[in-house]
Amino acid sequence: MRKLVYVILTTMAVALVGCVTINVYFPEAAAQKAADQFIGSVLDKAGTAEKPAAKEPPPAPKSDAGHPSAMLLDLLIPAAQAAETPDFRVHTSATDAIHARMNQRIGGILGQLLDSGAVGFTHDGMVAMRDAAKVPLSQRAQANAAVADENRDRVALYREIAVANNHPEWEAQIRAAFAKTWIEKAHAGWYYQNAAGAWQKK
Repeated sequence: MRKLVYVILTTMAVALVGCVTINVYFPEAAAQKAADQFIGSVLDKAGTAEKPAAKEPPPAPKSDAGHPSAMLLDLLIPAAQAAETPDFRVHTSATDAIHARMNQRIGGILGQLLDSGAVGFTHDGMVAMRDAAKVPLSQRAQANAAVADENRDRVALYREIAVANNHPEWEAQIRAAFAKTWIEKAHAGWYYQNAAGAWQKK
């Protein structure tokens, strides 16, 4: 009996340590979801497609409440679920202000530059002038300022999200998640850089 108790306690300790370790790592799925939502709300002006109706959940299995192994699982599963779906913070007063400025630019000069092909999304989560000849000489200073402002906000956004999640060291990984989504959500006809840095048209 004492051996069984020892095995159960050892299993619990290992499982709990594993859960704590999981929380230390960068929550890639949560960051990608946050990037999808943030960027989608900046770029997508049209309404989203209607979602299919949710399926009925399968019937719950019979309860083994009271059994020692069931009690152990009841203790461990909530902790494991919390580790799998961390609370990833994106909205702060700073990121909301950045979001508003990005919306204004994408609805104005930056959107026009992307539509014309003068500017494109880089593979590292920024924007860059791709073909200055597509911008009239009288508007180039304004276009360059818009690109610089957008890049300044993007750098600040990635840093702010990392800090808001109490992990400044995640900044590069957050930037990578956002870089992927900027390109994935780019409108048809817009330019983006592939991993090698070559420009491609969506």
